[in-house]
Amino acid sequence: MSPVIRIHAHDNVVIARQQLLGGTVLASEGVTVLGLVPPGHKVATTDIAQGEPVRRYGQIIGMATQPIAAGQHVHTHNLAFSDFAREHAPGAAAQATAYVAEPRTFEGIVRADGRVATRNYIGILTSVNCSATAARAIADHFRRDVHPEALADYPNVDGVVALTHGMGCATASDGEELQVLRRTLGGYAKHPNFAAILVVGLGCETNQIQGLVAQEGLQEGVKLVTFNIQDTGGTRKTVEKGVALIQALLPDANQVKREPVPLSHLTVGLQCGGSDGYSGISANPALGAAVDLLVRHGGTAVLSETPEIYGGEHLLTRRAVSTEVADKLLARIAWWEAYTERNHMQMDNNPSAGNKAGGLTTILEKSLGAIAKSGTTNLVDVVEFAQPVTARGFVYMDTPGYDPVSATGQVAGGANLICFTTGRGSAYGCAPSPSLKLATNTALWQRQEDDMDINCGGVVDGSETVQQAGERIFEMMIDTASGIKTKSEQHGYGQNEFVPWQLGAVM
Repeated sequence: MSPVIRIHAHDNVVIARQQLLGGTVLASEGVTVLGLVPPGHKVATTDIAQGEPVRRYGQIIGMATQPIAAGQHVHTHNLAFSDFAREHAPGAAAQATAYVAEPRTFEGIVRADGRVATRNYIGILTSVNCSATAARAIADHFRRDVHPEALADYPNVDGVVALTHGMGCATASDGEELQVLRRTLGGYAKHPNFAAILVVGLGCETNQIQGLVAQEGLQEGVKLVTFNIQDTGGTRKTVEKGVALIQALLPDANQVKREPVPLSHLTVGLQCGGSDGYSGISANPALGAAVDLLVRHGGTAVLSETPEIYGGEHLLTRRAVSTEVADKLLARIAWWEAYTERNHMQMDNNPSAGNKAGGLTTILEKSLGAIAKSGTTNLVDVVEFAQPVTARGFVYMDTPGYDPVSATGQVAGGANLICFTTGRGSAYGCAPSPSLKLATNTALWQRQEDDMDINCGGVVDGSETVQQAGERIFEMMIDTASGIKTKSEQHGYGQNEFVPWQLGAVM
């Protein structure tokens, strides 16, 4: 097996499968390695002059900042981001989706109103940071690892979770930030993975509960109960009231059963974090292959993290079903360019230190690999952060690149499963939607198997194709949606990972 991977015939770099020593002959490329090249990093296959483009995936990932000789290590010391014109051809790559004749099913929980859940939680939301301690105290009363007796009679309830945040005050009462926070909380309140919801406030905050209820069209009742600490009479009484309410809700919440439902009821949020040089070779394209299968069976996949598709957005607009959909994506890119400029940042302020250690050099390189998670099917819609995802197929949601914030938006939009690829070993979980972790390389899988659900390293090792890995991921999606616990669920991840997007200034 060649010690390097060539991704595209037009590339002038290849990727090291393992650490390469100087003098190693790359017979497939006709070059000799000059110096040490870490695994996942790039090696030049031709001489590249200063100012010339470096290509990976058949696309430009940056410009050489100095002359690069064939066989040299290509990384931050000789490659940098450089903006260039992208050719947008909306719809040029769109094609009819080949739906399967008999779509697969999963074992879902059908709510009384027809919504379908993959999990069955009782949730506690907060209107403001000031009520977070009380909300967590209520949820802690039902922790299985601390009080196993609390839910012993309710095996069909996955848990009681408090999703708290640091916002809700010190913001404009009629501004975009408050609207987005309420949209996020509203999306969680309506999420089918919750059998019931409590909303706990303080009482004097900017984010008044009644304002949240009105904006999001929520219906208070037995399964959506709201109250404030100030009205209830303090923290102790608030916790007691919350515990009593949940104890009354548990018998009904436990009366659920799983039944076969079409995959059209599965909406998967796509995430990547702690990426490395293998992400765009193994786990991301394998997840993309699984997404293609999911869409063909009637399901929905949601790609996000706008700063991490930057420079590759032209590949997505080519798959748009209409010019209008393509324009919606380009409008979000333009918003981000303005947003970063007014905050004295740049869109190429990426990759992270861990990404670079793993072999990624520029945001263009990272973006091209990240886009691979979306597969090849048509882009059918573009929505803003935490907006409901109503279209079926491949959808784009505008979010930051910070994984917990991005996934929070996806779940608020209706994602009932998250698939999260990582090459460095991100530890992440989500509630109320389960999160599958996909390792890009076998070394990570062996080192951190406690957190990883599936190993895509066989694609790098040559023991498995991208399509084969995608089929395994697709089957695991179905199993997880049907109730099989993920590693992060077993560890108790999910409550701290609820992070709404804080858009504006804190006043």
